[in-house]
Amino acid sequence: MTSRLGISRITAITLGAALSMTAGLALAAENNVSADQIVNALQPNPLTRSLSADRPADPAVQARENGIVDRLRNRKTRSLSLGEREQIAELAAAKPKIDLDIQFDYNSAKISQASLSAVQELGKALSDPALKGSTFVVAGHTDAIGGEAFNQDLSERRADTIKRYLTEKYGIAGADLVTVGYGKTKLKDPSAPTSPVNRRVQVVNLNNQTASK
Repeated sequence: MTSRLGISRITAITLGAALSMTAGLALAAENNVSADQIVNALQPNPLTRSLSADRPADPAVQARENGIVDRLRNRKTRSLSLGEREQIAELAAAKPKIDLDIQFDYNSAKISQASLSAVQELGKALSDPALKGSTFVVAGHTDAIGGEAFNQDLSERRADTIKRYLTEKYGIAGADLVTVGYGKTKLKDPSAPTSPVNRRVQVVNLNNQTASK
């Protein structure tokens, strides 16, 4: 006869397996992002001509942001200084953005076969007329496994890979894609530094406002 202790252990194991499977399915569903979802996430916020809280940003602030973006156009990812990377992060903080779980081959900048569809959906999204005229940041991030220099280099090469794919396969202008790598310095989940959620590509729409009547 099975003891109560044995039944409890079996129940715990079964429950644990069920929860693990549920989490896996949820992650898989999150990764199956569509072009429409990406467009919606990156959609610029309309400017309003009213005197409400939604009024346009200060012209001086807008001019400063435009100046930063213009300086970054056509810059090589590895040429960016630490200060410039932080400047991009500060600029992107309040802009429309989306994190994409784009996986690469181990210790490589080659996009994994399983993630090709996500990159293709990104290409469709950035080609959408709703995002026409925007400049995007493509930021590579790693988890905390490995040294800082290694992860920094890897994140930069992976960001470059995404840019190259988008320009070659979808004809997106290279000047409209600002690539930057952050290595393991900006973890999505600092409480779980080795978690796969930290290995991601973040896309940010720097032109977060469009004129409307």
